[in-house]
Amino acid sequence: MGGPSLNPTILSRAATLLRPDWTRTVAARRVAAGGLVVLAAVAAVRSDPDDDRAEVVVATHDLSPGAALTPDDIHLEKRSATTLPDGARVDIGAVLGSTLAGPTRRGEVLTDVRLLSSRLAESTAGPGARIVPLHLADGALIDLVRVGDVVDVLAAPATDADPGKQASSRVVAADAVVVLVSPKQKVQANDTDRVVLVALPARVANTVAGSVLGQEVTLTLH
Repeated sequence: MGGPSLNPTILSRAATLLRPDWTRTVAARRVAAGGLVVLAAVAAVRSDPDDDRAEVVVATHDLSPGAALTPDDIHLEKRSATTLPDGARVDIGAVLGSTLAGPTRRGEVLTDVRLLSSRLAESTAGPGARIVPLHLADGALIDLVRVGDVVDVLAAPATDADPGKQASSRVVAADAVVVLVSPKQKVQANDTDRVVLVALPARVANTVAGSVLGQEVTLTLH
């Protein structure tokens, strides 16, 4: 009976050496694939060297509009630079004492349009805009106005108007944007000291500021 030769010839030995070892090749491929998976996992969990981090001013706790910011209200915190909003504040000294224009949540990054400034006015009413404070004649109305409301400003008729003529309120500015409503203080007995700040183009703002002096003012909401 024939069978494998127990004494292979030189020719058969050479053929065996030249024949590919598929088992060894498959194993090598599996090892290489495993190595690539490990490298991909390491690259995924490791921080991106291009993802720089920057210190920005962050709210320490929930903040209400109208109050001057104190050291207890804000702190510096490192955040990924790629996630920071435009206008993020980075100098805590420049923010201290500033008035917050809108409610802010704990952990929120403070930006230029969160604070009362020329940047807030311009972002609301265009380049060169100004902010005008208004004392409203109707104290109840001030609690109905919200930041972002578009309003018209009306001035009451002058007190020295001719009594024989029927006087009416006049519109001194249209399309003003509310940027701040001063909060009610617990110690205040009335709302006479509370103000509404509105943003208007510079020319209109100066006219309004001068024309409402000594007059009662009210608003109509759009």
